[in-house]
Amino acid sequence: MNYKYLIFAIVLSFLSACGFASHSEKAKQDNTTVRVVPTFNPDSAYHYVKAQCDFGPRVPGTEAHAACLNYFIEQFNRFNADTVIVQEGEMAIYDGTKKPIRNVVASYGLGKPNRVMICAHWDSRPFADKDENIDNRHKPIIGANDGASGVGVILELARQLGLKDASMGVDLILFDLEDWGAPDWAQSQLSDGGWALGSKYWAQRPHIPGYQAQFAILLDMVGAPGAQFYREYFSDQYASWVIDRVWNKAADLGLSHIFVNQRGGGVTDDHLNVIRAGIPCIDIIQFQPDTESGFGDYWHTHNDDMRNIDPSTLNAVGRVLMEIVY
Repeated sequence: MNYKYLIFAIVLSFLSACGFASHSEKAKQDNTTVRVVPTFNPDSAYHYVKAQCDFGPRVPGTEAHAACLNYFIEQFNRFNADTVIVQEGEMAIYDGTKKPIRNVVASYGLGKPNRVMICAHWDSRPFADKDENIDNRHKPIIGANDGASGVGVILELARQLGLKDASMGVDLILFDLEDWGAPDWAQSQLSDGGWALGSKYWAQRPHIPGYQAQFAILLDMVGAPGAQFYREYFSDQYASWVIDRVWNKAADLGLSHIFVNQRGGGVTDDHLNVIRAGIPCIDIIQFQPDTESGFGDYWHTHNDDMRNIDPSTLNAVGRVLMEIVY
């Protein structure tokens, strides 16, 4: 054995052990990417909620509804969406009358095969059938939390996506005609009460034929002060792994007091139609177990205005979503 070469090999081994990496190893270290999650802006989300409410009740077929639709299109284009699609149609409501539908789909990262859908409904209820004042029950509501809050979070997410690409493709869908279900004084001709018709329309004819996403997240009533989100029953039944993923992210952020890791009630909402379309979908929705409805006492009343919107609640939901998509 040549001892000179043996000594050289030992010295080389020692230098490598002390951190003198090869050029290829150094290149690998330099190419290591650090995941950077943009900061969700709750004041921005609050602004987008208020902007919707300033149009008035967004009841399908009204001028306020049409004006708000144009606002969404303008915002998504301003936020550099790859595509903005308005899906137009009509569906029969609880009494058989047909009403127009305008679903809005803004997509980011079209070339990315792994996709997530984030959705909310943007219409507001045409009745206040839970209002204490009987004279007000046939008047449409503003729907600040029930409708506008979820869209406000989505618009802020869109703004962020326009500034920095996410790790996966993101499709933001605003469903119409969710809240024209049968009021307390009427019987429905439809077995589902006529709820969530915009998502039902989309599920039967997606904006892209054969559209698929890995999973979907529905936002509904995500802005009230002190709101808590439990594991909604149908979400847990059909997409428990998605709930686990979202609720675990919330726990990592120290938000377990808001995203409560307990089973809540079951809700008829847009997520059921997304699930029927073959996409695992969960519903992040306020659950208040001490009320008869399971929702806040503002629900389907004229008290559902900007007083029911807290930027800190919007922030909790927005931060979790940012962790999911980035």
